[in-house]
Amino acid sequence: MQFIDLEIQQAHIRTSIDARIKKVLDHGKYIMGPEVKELEELFCSFTGTRNCITCASGTDALLMPLMAWGVKPGDAVFVPPFTFFATAEEPALLGATPVFVDVDPVTFNMRPDLLKKAIEAIQKQDDAIYPLPKAALEHQLTPRVVIPVDLFGQAADYEAILPIAHEHNLMVLEDAAQAFGGSRYGKKACALGCHAAATSFFPAKPLGCYGDGGAVFTDDDDLAELLRSIRVHGKGDDKYDNVRLGLNGRLDTLQAAVLLAKMEIFPAEIEARQKIAGWYARYLAGIAGVTVPAVASSCVSAWAQYCILLPEDCREPVAAHLKQQGIPTNIYYPKPQHSLAVFADLGYAPEAMPTALHASRHILALPFHPYLDEAIVRQVADAIKEAME
Repeated sequence: MQFIDLEIQQAHIRTSIDARIKKVLDHGKYIMGPEVKELEELFCSFTGTRNCITCASGTDALLMPLMAWGVKPGDAVFVPPFTFFATAEEPALLGATPVFVDVDPVTFNMRPDLLKKAIEAIQKQDDAIYPLPKAALEHQLTPRVVIPVDLFGQAADYEAILPIAHEHNLMVLEDAAQAFGGSRYGKKACALGCHAAATSFFPAKPLGCYGDGGAVFTDDDDLAELLRSIRVHGKGDDKYDNVRLGLNGRLDTLQAAVLLAKMEIFPAEIEARQKIAGWYARYLAGIAGVTVPAVASSCVSAWAQYCILLPEDCREPVAAHLKQQGIPTNIYYPKPQHSLAVFADLGYAPEAMPTALHASRHILALPFHPYLDEAIVRQVADAIKEAME
């Protein structure tokens, strides 16, 4: 059994992939070839956004807007503590200070009410209002950006976050690395009203290429032009006319070709993910101590992962029992970001973000991909039931 089975997916589209790769090999335009523009136009149509700027990774997709906005030392960037490292890494890379905002215990997405408290605490330099990094108490930081994460495929509460950001003149960067293909109130992820959105096409994502890849989405044409410049070493009118610092951040043509082939089946795969999540919910229901994921009625999740919560001291025995039966599992995420060694200088106590800490100790991800059959889902659920008895 595979945790994520890319081989079976490839079997469905191998002919299309081979044809598209052959086309690239035939024209030989491996960097910024015509498939890149074709893909960007397709993504704009799919999401309903004005501009798509593909790039080399989901990490670059986070970094590029921050660079375009001039994020710098002395700035505060608000991020959730329960997510992949890149969300906090990129602001820190530019010298800004990550300010962690704890997550909702059901969705694991950033809590808007705590965001409001964190902004007030920064402005007043008062960690009695909300836990702050040491730098915020030593120097007055400027609130600049909030990066909500659409964790596990479910969009964050932008209806609450965006007004808070607007009130405090914050830029909002949607981290949709796990949510491409999902939606909220009928609007696609990456088109939820933020100043920009970033996504990832890492192979394990709902839409993944055969290497690294990412994209930035925005309705701001001026920002889009800046991002296109930053993507190619800050180029001006040509590649040797460098007008700003930038990156070697281009998506290569072969990866664009793979993604074009995968987009042919992607809507059907998103539908299949809903069905499989429903099977898991049905077969896990009634198992004492198991909490299944909940999706708001306003959302369609991309189901990047299917994660359950288990009682104290149960996760390791359950995972071991499943492993004995050939069932792989994973932990997203074993340590909250505010507790990582790299952020030790920020001075956060582990208990400062209690929901993130609790989730990191209780969460377990189960096998999930759009080609799981119902019998496999039942087998996984039965094994969990055995382990919990």
